Amino acid sequence: MAGVEQRRVDEDEAGLRLDRWFKLHYPGLGFGQLQKLLRSGQIRVDGGRAKSDTRIEPGQMVRVPPLATDAKLDARPLTANTMRHSQDGDVLAKMLIYEDDKVLVFNKPAGLAVQGGSGVTRHVDGMLEAWRNRKGEKPRLVHRIDRDTSGILLVARTRGAATHLTKAFRERDTQKHYWAIVKGVPARREGRISTFLKKEQTPDGDRMRVARHGDEGADHALSHYRVIDQVAQNFAWLEMQPHTGRTHQLRVHAAEIGHPILGDPKYFEHDTNWEFPGGVQKRLHLHARRIVIPHPDKGMIDQIAPLPEHMVQTFNLFGFDEAALGD
Repeated sequence: MAGVEQRRVDEDEAGLRLDRWFKLHYPGLGFGQLQKLLRSGQIRVDGGRAKSDTRIEPGQMVRVPPLATDAKLDARPLTANTMRHSQDGDVLAKMLIYEDDKVLVFNKPAGLAVQGGSGVTRHVDGMLEAWRNRKGEKPRLVHRIDRDTSGILLVARTRGAATHLTKAFRERDTQKHYWAIVKGVPARREGRISTFLKKEQTPDGDRMRVARHGDEGADHALSHYRVIDQVAQNFAWLEMQPHTGRTHQLRVHAAEIGHPILGDPKYFEHDTNWEFPGGVQKRLHLHARRIVIPHPDKGMIDQIAPLPEHMVQTFNLFGFDEAALGD
């Protein structure tokens, strides 16, 4: 542990909540530990007691008590390499974008599986073992996103919160917003995609296909989309909302309307003359951008996940402006 620090608030941190300031500078400091330090007066602003929602101003001095050495983590972005050489708890801390005593919200990087399976050696569910609380409770998954999809992943801290959130997902009392970059531009600026989907085994693993109503194992899938921006008639940035939660739903639906998602290894089919755009990484361009869901106690959880680096690169190349939606 280091000694007591006195840290000056920077100019670009004006109006920042104190808990957000700590998340920036000490991403490994847990929510519970921060609250305990605030309640006991060990954290102070200009010598006075403060709360987690205290707004700080440039020039103010924040008293930071001795912290465990892992509280201040490497701030580099997560990559397959940095994850490989990091402890599970450190990786989770860098993924975390929101927490309270009932809920954790992570920005899952593309390539990291949510749960175990064939050939999967590291996944979020297993990593959550590192965040068991003092009662021995492990945070619980309440939904999933594809391994190659980045973005919002909601996790419950307690059994009661898990029951509440699982019910909200099951009853579709939630809004899930995804961003995708697709080949071509849909003729309709907004649309509804309704199909039945069925899982089938292939040499490359499980794959979903459009099926007929009544086919054995077929489930109804409903999605909405709208075009936010486009590059001529070559590519489009879509906002997509799944109203059901079928495996690979948005990926299959994008392909079904003739506009597959860039970098999709399973559902992107094109003629031999089509070339992948230069400067764009061959990775899935699908990101779980935002979730709005009732909180287990009261109010709403409304969180936004920043884009992964490969999509930021494509947005810059195509001239898309993240602020166009205003979220």
